[in-house]
Amino acid sequence: MLLCAGLGTRLGTLGVDRPKPMLPVCGHPILAYGISNLVAHGVRDLVINTHHRGDVIMRELGDGRRYGARIQYIHEDVILGTGGGLKHALHLLDPDGTDEPFLSLNGKLIFDLDVSALVAAHRRTLAADPALLGMFVVRRVSDATAWGAVDVQDGRVKNVLGDGHHMFCGVHVTRPSVVARLPDGEACMIRQGYLGWIHAGGHLAAYEHADGYFAEHSTPERYLASNVALLGGTTLRHPPGRLGGVDPTARIHPTATLVSPLHVAAGARIDAHVVVGPNAVVGEGAHVTAALAHAVQWSDGTIAR
Repeated sequence: MLLCAGLGTRLGTLGVDRPKPMLPVCGHPILAYGISNLVAHGVRDLVINTHHRGDVIMRELGDGRRYGARIQYIHEDVILGTGGGLKHALHLLDPDGTDEPFLSLNGKLIFDLDVSALVAAHRRTLAADPALLGMFVVRRVSDATAWGAVDVQDGRVKNVLGDGHHMFCGVHVTRPSVVARLPDGEACMIRQGYLGWIHAGGHLAAYEHADGYFAEHSTPERYLASNVALLGGTTLRHPPGRLGGVDPTARIHPTATLVSPLHVAAGARIDAHVVVGPNAVVGEGAHVTAALAHAVQWSDGTIAR
């Protein structure tokens, strides 16, 4: 399940007309990165919850066929949180009542996660510990407290939102029967779920993500930094498409200057004497009339700097 029911308030005007998971990064919606990575690892049946501008997600992703996925949507009239959203969707996540484990991922991430290795690690741990609550994906960071520190000891999560050297990456594996323990309505999977359960003696495993790209996009600064990083050569194993270069259908005036790295999407127009780049992204059909560098211009003219 891809969690996409947030409001995106920290993005300011960038989050008004488009939900955060649909902000374009190097010409592709953030969600497309997560979907492409899941499909590459054989995970094709996806559930997406929506709230703010869910119509944008449904219109642009459709049934997921273009990415090789099968997407089902569930709308939340009132935001239910990271736990409540999962519980609300249990009839889609576990239609046969078999209690098969599933992945939960935050939809605002571009994360070069080895999903196959994560699933294999969870299977091994669950086989050895059938009462396992789930498995957190964590990474060691210098500012763990700012992210809500996770205390990891001997492969287990001992505490969250206290002391620790890791951050929770917004991805975990769990089972429907675990999610069903949450209270009805709005609930945080950590505060109303895992935190109390592990303090009561429950086991939550940790999967450490040590290598590979990770970015979340909750602020304009982080959003721009992610575009720049992927333009600048940061590699992803399973990107949703080409991240840099100039689409052959773009119309570039002969006197315009293009400075790499940059991404110019299909149907974009760049006027005479305009300098575009470095670190510039021009959206599909966008019209560039003035110098553009270290910025993203969306197809509708919105510019993120």
